[in-house]
Amino acid sequence: MPSSAPESPLESPQGAAGLAQSLLTPLGDRWLHTQGVAERARELSRSVPEQDRELLVAAAWLHDIGYAPQLRDSGFHPLDGARHLASLGADGRLVRLVAHHSGAVYEAEQRGLSAELAVYEREESAVLDALTCADMTTGPTGRRLGFTERIDEILTRYAPGSEVHEAISTAVPYLAAAVARTDAVMTGQPM
Repeated sequence: MPSSAPESPLESPQGAAGLAQSLLTPLGDRWLHTQGVAERARELSRSVPEQDRELLVAAAWLHDIGYAPQLRDSGFHPLDGARHLASLGADGRLVRLVAHHSGAVYEAEQRGLSAELAVYEREESAVLDALTCADMTTGPTGRRLGFTERIDEILTRYAPGSEVHEAISTAVPYLAAAVARTDAVMTGQPM
């Protein structure tokens, strides 16, 4: 993977935090969750190559911007967030990480948006794993949760049969593997 040194303020954690704050503060818990995910990503940044650490934290700040009402287009937040970042000229890798965070491909399939999401190539990397781990270990108000607790929380919050409930139910093995790979790097355990 090429170096991910910030090319513009948006790719820096500070610039990403500013954009996220401007879009998500009115959404209450969504902003609290985002702050928690960014903090968790900072903790997990040792699990990725040094040149990707700022990219990871920037992606964590931006992962949920697609929930902002002014960005809502498809109604699928990873896609709407990625489209907005692309429209701002953000680094392609940052755009793709936002598009594919936390197993977005599973929900895209539920929503009939697989072709739209596929415009953004998914990378299999420690960075995507760490971003997913940060999201999947942070609750809706920013509180740190265990992976199983977070999955249970999501499945309780979204009704059975909803796109999110069905997607998360299907994605659990993928999500668990991403969390396990990140945890293994953080603890120095072989996979």
